[in-house]
Amino acid sequence: MGNRVAREDYEWVYTDQPHADRRKDILAKYPEIKTLMGPDPRLKWIVCMMVMIQFLAFYLVKALDWKWVLFWTYAFGSCINHSMTLAIHEISHNTAFGNNRAMWNRWFAMFANLPIGLPYSASFKRYHLDHHRYLGGDGVDVDIPSEFEGWFFCTRFRKFVWIILQPLFYAIRPLCINPKPITRLELANAAVQLSFNVALYWLCGAKPVVYMLAGSLLGMGLHPISGHFIAEHYMFLKGHETYSYYGSLNLLTFNVGYHNEHHDFPSIPGRRLPLVKKIASEYYDDLPHYTSWVKVLYDFIMDDQLSPYSRVKRRLKGDVKQE
Repeated sequence: MGNRVAREDYEWVYTDQPHADRRKDILAKYPEIKTLMGPDPRLKWIVCMMVMIQFLAFYLVKALDWKWVLFWTYAFGSCINHSMTLAIHEISHNTAFGNNRAMWNRWFAMFANLPIGLPYSASFKRYHLDHHRYLGGDGVDVDIPSEFEGWFFCTRFRKFVWIILQPLFYAIRPLCINPKPITRLELANAAVQLSFNVALYWLCGAKPVVYMLAGSLLGMGLHPISGHFIAEHYMFLKGHETYSYYGSLNLLTFNVGYHNEHHDFPSIPGRRLPLVKKIASEYYDDLPHYTSWVKVLYDFIMDDQLSPYSRVKRRLKGDVKQE
């Protein structure tokens, strides 16, 4: 558990990200893929159903003993709340109401944010679109761990702790790597969320609030679904910076596992990404992929060649236009 990992720096490359070229090639060969772009009319109803399920759970857990509150927080609440963060990921690409109703998507994301307990949706969109546009970009892509994370979390035990603390690092990393001025939407997101949290405590007491907040933190920490954080872009194989996951947990995560497909076509809703793989199968079948996020977490911790430094990074050139 005390072995130090071999890596002492990121994997620096001097090439552009692969997704733009592959998208161009695929569209030239299969122009019908353009018909998959646009909003998913079912997304808003699925999100509304999930929010209502959590509202019902808030009502039910207030009468439970604390041991059962904690049990259901991890067994159920953490799954729903992590899934809600991925619904917000979908909405950030305007797949709920389309590009012509961009603000509808922003306000709907705040609604989807309510059961998570932490104001997340407005800031996430700003940084996530930078992640797509400048994948691996030094000082811009805050999905890449900081120098401190790469240096300190360098043993198996420390990597285990790092995975538990993923929510903390995803929250503070943008402030350290790429701070941005606070927007009115972010202030509105915080005000709406704080008002909801206070109302929940006033109406139902402390147990639903603990269920909500702990569910979010546990769901994004040491949890099977959180394997997608590692699986998406950590360099398990040299020369590959994005990986897809083709397993059953895609049913709970809006197909976020189809990550190569998503980065190639971010305007295609998650529900239709399997069709991208089916249509352009020769572009994806031979790429390395996963079938278990739990195994990804285990391998990341136990493999002494892997660490937070195991990310492809590039220095950006020219005019960088951020959200």
